[in-house]
Amino acid sequence: MNPPEPQAGAEAIPLSGMRGAIARGMTAGWQIPRVAHHAAADVTLLQEHRRDEAAAGRKWSVTPYLLKALALTLREHPRMNALLQGNAVAPQADVNLGLAVSLDDGLMVPVIRQADRLSVAQLAEQARHLAEGARAGTLTAGTYQRGTFTVSNLGMTAIDSFTPIINAPQVAILGVTRVRHVPVAGEDGLLGTAPVMGLHLVFDHRAIDGYPAACFLSALKQRLETLEGLR
Repeated sequence: MNPPEPQAGAEAIPLSGMRGAIARGMTAGWQIPRVAHHAAADVTLLQEHRRDEAAAGRKWSVTPYLLKALALTLREHPRMNALLQGNAVAPQADVNLGLAVSLDDGLMVPVIRQADRLSVAQLAEQARHLAEGARAGTLTAGTYQRGTFTVSNLGMTAIDSFTPIINAPQVAILGVTRVRHVPVAGEDGLLGTAPVMGLHLVFDHRAIDGYPAACFLSALKQRLETLEGLR
């Protein structure tokens, strides 16, 4: 049997322009000695709260609540909200959240400045504005600068776990996956289901050890489950 005739491939995509910048950033991030922690947050109370808010005309996705919870938790764990500068870890005074936005031909990360000082409603508006602006190409260069921590949200896909690459010189990044109903055992021992969100933290082990990173992720999980500071 003769081998199949080779087929012409699609046009090659050069690593220049936006793709080149992404390639350089990912290469720098891949060199980092990184560790990943994973946790699952029961968002039953959050989903109930969202339904109550929607009934009052405030229809927000899970994202602004996540951003608020993350910003408040970063404020309490300043070593996570830091940049690696030379041979020093430099905690940052402001919590500036980079929000990864997928484009047709790449990925951009606009920044929500001082996210810990914004309400859920303000974060919802900021996230919408930045995502739309990034896709339309209308954001200024400054919008992509001074990030201190990045969020990569794949909650709209069927992916349940992933390990995003750190956006150097930041020392950590959070990947978020979809809310899905999973079996859980209640206090009475009976089996039920609960909506659970995946939280996937990747951190630079030069700057952060495993235990404090675990404490940070545990605190974020608890805040999402109890709505502390999110109402």
